[in-house]
Amino acid sequence: MFSSFLTFFMMRRFWLFVVAIFVTCGLMAQETPTNYPLPQNPGTLRILAVGNSFSDDGTEYLPGLLEAAGIHNVIVARLYIGGCSLERHCKEYEEGLTDYIYYKSTNNKWETVSKNATILDGLKDEPWDIITVQEVSNNSGTYETYQNWAPKLLSIIRKEALNPKAAIVWHMTWAYATNSDHGAFKLYGNDQKTMYDAIVSCVSRARKDFNVPVVIPSGEAIQLARATRLNNEDRVPADSKVYQLTRDGFHLTRQHGRYIAACTWFETLIKPVLGKSVKGNPYLLEDTEYSITKKDARLCQKCAIKAVESFK
Repeated sequence: MFSSFLTFFMMRRFWLFVVAIFVTCGLMAQETPTNYPLPQNPGTLRILAVGNSFSDDGTEYLPGLLEAAGIHNVIVARLYIGGCSLERHCKEYEEGLTDYIYYKSTNNKWETVSKNATILDGLKDEPWDIITVQEVSNNSGTYETYQNWAPKLLSIIRKEALNPKAAIVWHMTWAYATNSDHGAFKLYGNDQKTMYDAIVSCVSRARKDFNVPVVIPSGEAIQLARATRLNNEDRVPADSKVYQLTRDGFHLTRQHGRYIAACTWFETLIKPVLGKSVKGNPYLLEDTEYSITKKDARLCQKCAIKAVESFK
């Protein structure tokens, strides 16, 4: 009788263990955010950046690159609040606030749609194929903020986006200039390399933890460019705010800095979807006051391509 009881007890423990494994696996599966691959050759490619001033920097020259490449079937938009963190995007949604500026390019030219938009105004404006997110620069190397708020923002996007299979993509931002006086630079010991390494680490973890495999590595491209003649530290005094491809120690310069970032967006999103690389793109910012040379354009494009290759 004791033997039968022991057998029953052991079998019960075994099945409880099996059930626990299935429950755990089920919970883990539920916790993994759903994502989808980039579209392939859509009739119209629709891209929305949910971000802040760093997404402004990254996308400002994207329409110009598209126009120069002869691509006219891409809609690009950016939903923007200066200094907006993952946390604030979530709170903007919860409270239905109208703090966003909403820019949109439907014919390779930016237009202001609204200066008092909600996050839903952007998410529901088009059936977006690609929606990008990013952390605010001061938190870009602090993974705790990613863990606390990225899953929530991704779930909001997944819930509210008109296209249920939109690809969510992460925009990797850049480290500050070595002379930056940004108040958050002290979080990284006022050291550019420390900040850069922290950003790379956070984005590398995020792409796995939150199932966001596609990364727009603007921060990597800028860091690569800082090791080339494009970096202006040999011509600009270290106490100048226009330094190391930034115009104030953290936002990108309106010439090479923003051009490099736009090339990175192009190479990450346009090449795999529409089959055209940024390599050899003839856009030289002629429609701005910051025109660049063909030689510099090629080097900017090279940095972008190399950065994208390293994050595949």
